[in-house]
Amino acid sequence: MNSTTRRNAIKTLVTGSGLLLFSPTSLLATTGKKKERLGVALVGLGYYSTDLLAPALQQTRHCYLAGIVTGTPSKATAWQKKYNIPDKNIYNYSNFDQIANNPDIDVVYVVLPPSMHKEYTIRAANAGKHVWCEKPMAMTEQECREMITAFSANKKTLSIGYRLQHEPNTKAWRKLIKEQALGKVKSLNCAAGYRDNRTDHWKQKKEMGGGVLYDMGVYSIQGARLGTGMEPINILSATTSTTRPEIYKNGLDETTVAKLEFPGGVIADIKTSFGENINFLDIRCEKGEIKVNPYQAYNGQTVTSPLGKIQHSYSVPMQQTMQMDADALAILNSQALSVPGEEGLRDIRIVEAIYRAAATGKSIRL
Repeated sequence: MNSTTRRNAIKTLVTGSGLLLFSPTSLLATTGKKKERLGVALVGLGYYSTDLLAPALQQTRHCYLAGIVTGTPSKATAWQKKYNIPDKNIYNYSNFDQIANNPDIDVVYVVLPPSMHKEYTIRAANAGKHVWCEKPMAMTEQECREMITAFSANKKTLSIGYRLQHEPNTKAWRKLIKEQALGKVKSLNCAAGYRDNRTDHWKQKKEMGGGVLYDMGVYSIQGARLGTGMEPINILSATTSTTRPEIYKNGLDETTVAKLEFPGGVIADIKTSFGENINFLDIRCEKGEIKVNPYQAYNGQTVTSPLGKIQHSYSVPMQQTMQMDADALAILNSQALSVPGEEGLRDIRIVEAIYRAAATGKSIRL
């Protein structure tokens, strides 16, 4: 392709628009043979896509980086050069729907602020694409339900980017819980957070899905749900706070603490914060305690209990590689996804209930 044509292609990134008729893609290549690897388009090229997902896609066996969606021409140019992405596989937010006619792209990975998740997952579903959506799934339970409905109607799949559910240490301690290797769970304590010193990121903007509970808080909620092996029935209490009101404005939570009740009287205390570094999961069982520390680090976990130590070692970004390979393989083999949209909905339902409990000072029955 000559330089003039390339400049015009990048120019389209900014000015291109228009909708095409829905033309669902299949898993059949143009030769008529079933695809062995799925083409993935990343939507949003921020830190997570740049530093983790794109490198992970260089290691995957069942999927590969096929395209990108960005509103920044300079990013498109840099990514195209680095990953040899064809011009026809580069989109912007205006001409995004034209992805429907691109057989190179089977999966759209939405890596945008939470306020944009519903729009772009549904647009991708209507374009006949499978979607992997970063957590949190959406802003409300209702948005989650609308997203799930769109994929059901289009006969495509929606998976939420819970990397830890594909991680070997997590799988190991979940197996201990499921098999009651240390007896029944009695109580649980989980915390996830870090000191975020940014002041103008979407995580500090309420209208974009900011606040710690939507972001790191989902890890704590997942820890409580997976660590007990049950779903909560009650938010007994919750508080939100900030030590930096000049950053976390209009009631936006820098720190959230909540007490969740599970069947059988099992209590889970969870905490999440953008103000301090916290990262652990303690599961107290009848015959001893399972301790996961760190609980959600990118480079792995260490699990200790009376049964011994569990520590599967690997390097970054292996969690993302395992996640995307597992989801791609499920699609290729027409198998059930391990983390479908319904899993994201469960967490957002709890997020909304925790916020209601914090706002009213009352317990919220689920």
